[in-house]
Amino acid sequence: MMPESSYYQQQYICRQKREKKFISFLRIFILLLFLILWEISARAGLIDSFIFSSPCMIWHSFYSMCKDGSIFPHLTVTITETLISFLFVVLLGAGMAVLLWICPRIAKITEPYLVVLNSLPKSALAPLLIVWLGANERTIIVCGMSVAVFGSILNLYTGFCEADPEKLKLIETLGGGKKEKLTKIILPSSVPLLLSVMKVNIGLCLVGVIIGEFIGARKGLGYLIIYSSQTFKLTWVLMSIVVLCLIAMGLYGVLSFIEKSNPLRLADARQLSRKGELSVSVFA
Repeated sequence: MMPESSYYQQQYICRQKREKKFISFLRIFILLLFLILWEISARAGLIDSFIFSSPCMIWHSFYSMCKDGSIFPHLTVTITETLISFLFVVLLGAGMAVLLWICPRIAKITEPYLVVLNSLPKSALAPLLIVWLGANERTIIVCGMSVAVFGSILNLYTGFCEADPEKLKLIETLGGGKKEKLTKIILPSSVPLLLSVMKVNIGLCLVGVIIGEFIGARKGLGYLIIYSSQTFKLTWVLMSIVVLCLIAMGLYGVLSFIEKSNPLRLADARQLSRKGELSVSVFA
């Protein structure tokens, strides 16, 4: 006979699986419904297909550009610039957060400046960066970094400061210093936070790169959007936006997979599962 706690667990897991499948179905259904209504409206003349295009027109434009290879240089440039800016944001954000945690005085001095810089509209900084650094790939990478780096520093530093005080006190009791606190407590406990911040930053870096390409690029999806809007090829504009959405989803999916594969996260999940078993057995 199955124990009562195991029965409740099985029921809970089944409900969670059904809920997950239902949510996935609704997501796909809403997307397909939107695309079908969009296509029907364009074909029936309810919307101007020259301005709003249609899913079929977008697909044909994408297919033709893939066939002649004209879209691949734009894709390569945008993805490369996004990944490079993201890498620099991760390294600079984590490094600065560690420095601020090690030196609280520097943190108190620089925190207002970081908040102000994080609040600035980055689209206003892009023209200045183009003038200062020139219209080149380096400037676009800096544009991508500027959107994400300040928020990354603030979020990671805040997470470092919220580490378990009891564990830090234990390190002090055993004669450890800041180095031991950082390597034994702060960094290991902040891995889930770092992965969460990375998931946000990858999208922000893509936004920053597109802003830079709007102003000072000759290749890239941002440049393709500006060029297409100036030549009234609005189908190309929408196609570029759709491709950007797919790139963002792909990059986010990769980081989500890495986050779910994090050993610390899995260990926490097992610990919560054991606690759940205990609570169910006590409740029963």
